[in-house]
Parts: sequence; structure tokens; C-alpha cells
Amino acid sequence: MADSKSGIDVLHAMGEEKADVKEQVHLEETFYILSKKKSVFRVRLTSKGLSLIKETDDTSKEQIILLRDIIGSKCMRSKRRRVGGGSCVCTSLVGNQQLKVVDENSGDLDENDISAYLYIYAYVLKQNRRSLKRERTTITLRFRSFDKYEDNNKEAQKWRNTIKCLLANEPISSVPTYNEKKLLVLLNPKSGPGKARELFQEKVAPILLEAEVPYDLYVTKYANYAREFVRTRNVYNWRGIVAVGGDGVLFEILNGMFERLDWQQAFAEVPLAVLPCGSGNGLARTICHHFDEPFFHQNMTGLSMALARGKSSQIDVVRVETKSKIMFSMLSVGWGLMSDIDIESERLRSIGGQRFTLWALARTVALRKYKGVLSYALIKDIGNLPKPKQTIFGRSVSQDGALDSPETEAFFDCDEQTETYCADTGRKHQRVDSWYSVHSRRTFYSARGSDYHSIVSGGSELRSPVHACMHGPGSHLPSLMSELPSSWVHEEGEFVMVHVSYQSHIGEDFLFAPRSRLCDGVMWMLIIKAGISRSQIFSFLLKVTQGHISDINNEYIKMVPVSAFRIAPEGQNGYITVDGELVEYGPIQAEIFPNIVNILVPDTK
Repeated sequence: MADSKSGIDVLHAMGEEKADVKEQVHLEETFYILSKKKSVFRVRLTSKGLSLIKETDDTSKEQIILLRDIIGSKCMRSKRRRVGGGSCVCTSLVGNQQLKVVDENSGDLDENDISAYLYIYAYVLKQNRRSLKRERTTITLRFRSFDKYEDNNKEAQKWRNTIKCLLANEPISSVPTYNEKKLLVLLNPKSGPGKARELFQEKVAPILLEAEVPYDLYVTKYANYAREFVRTRNVYNWRGIVAVGGDGVLFEILNGMFERLDWQQAFAEVPLAVLPCGSGNGLARTICHHFDEPFFHQNMTGLSMALARGKSSQIDVVRVETKSKIMFSMLSVGWGLMSDIDIESERLRSIGGQRFTLWALARTVALRKYKGVLSYALIKDIGNLPKPKQTIFGRSVSQDGALDSPETEAFFDCDEQTETYCADTGRKHQRVDSWYSVHSRRTFYSARGSDYHSIVSGGSELRSPVHACMHGPGSHLPSLMSELPSSWVHEEGEFVMVHVSYQSHIGEDFLFAPRSRLCDGVMWMLIIKAGISRSQIFSFLLKVTQGHISDINNEYIKMVPVSAFRIAPEGQNGYITVDGELVEYGPIQAEIFPNIVNILVPDTK
């Protein structure tokens, strides 16, 4: 009944219905359909969502727009009729004629129309031939029971405020609580095929506008820009930090947060989020997988809705130590085949995620093997794991054996020259990173109060004077060059690859660990030993794309659950990656910590 293109347009009339005893009814009205005689909608706003009951003669049909699918609402007025424009556009909705409305505060209002219009925006899950997907649906309710616009608008505002309270899970009030804090959006324009700006502009910003969620958007200018930004700024000014790009920009944000003296409080109060515009997008795919949210390449509807709802979930992080660095990871650590594919396929970045498939074929034909020692703390009973306990926070040790922390405050607001596009005034200024390039549309969507910031050239780039030092929970492992506990498993020999993931997916089409959960304290280690044939590798890659990797266990391939591990490669040739980022080649060890970081997730209640 709700068409995603044309929406539903109904006219208000006085009337009441009996409440559904199974759910709480907050508001209820009867509306006429302007284009059809003897047809009405009984509209109910309940604790479940919006109930639309269409009654025509002796038939009745109901559609439910679930509350979790509603993103926002807005009160509007009809647009003033232009001279020579024909009759008032609001008198009829027959045929292809469209209702023309403007913001209630616009100077282009039709003062002769006393109606108040309530637009309700929803993204409804619908089944197509292959899978579920979200379709945009607009429900338009027209209130004109009273003789004055002010009275009709008061009625429409009552519905709007009730919807806002329900979406925020707050008690129903005539004045809903408004969160003045913005989202901090850090966008990497070079992620994947380089279309992050366009994707954000076209697919994310309109949803944030409908949800009335303001944001500050910063485009990264150089490597580790996002890392420096969150380390040196007062992040409590924002309601959340959004990484727009691949898994790499979130890796920067995560480690920048751990470089703060107040990292515990920062993670507790400021959740992280990811919008997938890269090539791999493993973490975004994992989040959608766990919360039954449809995921398509470059389709960010569900994750954009999560930004507006503000619901968060805890996620595991892994402390990784090399000879010279300590870092934190949310996705994976790799050595061998998969890391080779990830790093060497960078030259094909312009084709997006297909780069991995093409390079996997090339690398399998010219299969490499690596010699070294693999050690890990095996989890013997995965089905009887205790619930992850709250992490006991300590201090990470830097490479020189001491925590070199500054005595002063770890963050401050750097003065910088910025140029801004403001949605309220519409004023535009020349800037280096303009949306109005030959590669983007002329329209820039922006939530009310949202700003676009760009660092101008000429030496004004952000450079933090604060000395960077990694903090975070203290390690439970021996130092990297020390002897490991005797209870650990040790394997020495030649390997094609070792890849450890703590999330279900390490790519959009790569279901690596089906049994993994966001916060379970388990890392899944895939070990492929040398001696495996190329045909077995091809078979393995095929099964991976079908999510059958956990079924693969033979003399060459095995998957084991671990809580900590160490890789000690021999030689100098090879790649080791953390969250897809290249790190120094040499010994590396890692351990998992739950209950530290909160990440925004879809609302599936």
C-alpha cells in the first residue's frame, strides 16, 4: 500500500477508533484519500509503529510501518500558487499531479491553505526476487480539521513530537529531548575506487537530513589525519565518530582514541561508526550480518539509519605488538597469501572490491610459502565460553619499555583555518575540497546545522604538537622476545598463510568466521600449511565465498579458536597486515580484549 516513489497522501477528518489491546496506541485519527471517493485511512501511531488501515466500501486492508523503519518526520505547508500556474496544487491529487509543499518557516507559503502536512520518512524492508532491501517510503498526513492553520499545525506537531519520543525511546512529551551534539564524520576521499564523497553526499546526507541529525564533516588530507584529529580534539563535543571509507580510516580513529590519556572515558561516552566506501568493508559487512540488516555494495541505508538511532553494541578489540609499535585492531591480522593479495592489489584500487578476486587468481598461480614459528593459546571448548568480563584496564608499554606520557592534558582544540558550507545560511565559500567538482553532483545535502570543513593549503594542515603515545589496556602476555607459556600450541615449518580474524567477515563477500560474534573474546585463526595444491587453494577460496570455511579441516588447512597468538616469520620478504594496513615484517603477537569500544549498530528491536 505504501509506494516508495509516490508515497501515501491522506486527508485528516475527525474520528476515533478502538485501541488495539495488544499494543499501546498513542495517537489515532481518520484520514480521507483525496483521489478516491468512499476510501479512508484509519491511522494509528502505536508502540509498534504506524498502522495504516485502508477502508474502501466493505473491504479493509492494513499495513504496518514498523517504528524501527521510521527515520524521522517533518511538518510542512503548501507552496504558494504561481501566477499562471493553474489551480491550487492542493485541491486534488488525481493523476500525476504532485503535492507541492515547503518548510513551515519558508517565505513561499500558500497563506490560503490552512492545512498542515506531516511528512513521515521510512525505509521499509521489502523482499525482492533474491533478497531483502530497504525502500524509501513517504507517508503524508494532511491535517485540516480546524479553521486556522495554527490549530491544524498544533495537531500535526503533536504527532511529530510523539514520533520523535518513540524513536528516541523516551516518555511521550510535548517537547521531546533534543540532542544538540553533532556527529563527527571523518571521510577518506581516496578509499576504494575514490567515490566516498559522492556516496556520502547521495546516500547518507539525505537520510541524516530526514532524521534531523547534524554533523561536522572533515575530509582527510593525508595519512593518519583521522588519527591525529581524534587524539588532539575534544571528542566529547560530538555524539559519535563516523569513519567514511574503508576499514583503514576506522583503524586510524581507533588508534587515535587509544593515544589519549582519557581513552577509557572517551570510548565509554563516544561510540564509533563505519560507513563502507572502501574495497574490503569487512567490519561494516559484519555489523549488518549480526543485526540482520541487508548489505549491498555501496548501499549504506541501514548503517546510515544506525547513525540517527544511536544504538550501540560493544565490540572486541585486539592489542597487537610488533618490535617497534603497539596498535589496536578491530578486524584481523594476516601473514602470507591474503596479506599478499591485500597489499599487492593496491595497484588495482580503482576497480573496487574486484581487485581482490583478480589478484587472488594471480597469487594462487604463483603460490608462495613462508617459513616461521606459529604459537597460540587455544580455546579448547568454544561452546562453553564464559561471558566476557569487564576488562581490567592497565597501561600499555611502549617500545622502549616505559610509558612515555605527557604530563599535560592529552587533547585540545587546534586553531586552524577552515572554510565552511552552512546549511542554514546557504553561504558557499571557495575551498580546496569542494563538492562541486566535475565528479560530483551540484546538490549538496546537509542536515540542519551541519558543516563541511576543509583544511586549506599553504601550511595550515593540522599537525598535532602533542607527543603520540599508545595507552590502552595493559598486556597479559610476555614481552615479544620472551618465552611463551608451555600451555601454548607451537607449530614450526612452512606456511602458505596464517590469517586471524575476530569478526565474521573480512570482506563484503568473505564470510571468514561464521561462529564469530562482535564481543565474544574469541579470535579465529586460519592456518594453511605449505604442500597444499593449487586446486585445493581454488576450492578453498570458492568455499569461503559460500561461507563454508569452518567446514574445511584437513592435513593442510585448519581453523582454530584462540585468545592470543604470536607469529615469528623467518627472513625479510613478505607482508604482515593489521586491519588491511601494512606493518613491519617480523615477529608479531596479539591478544583480545572485550568490553572496551562501543560501535553504532542497526536497531532491530
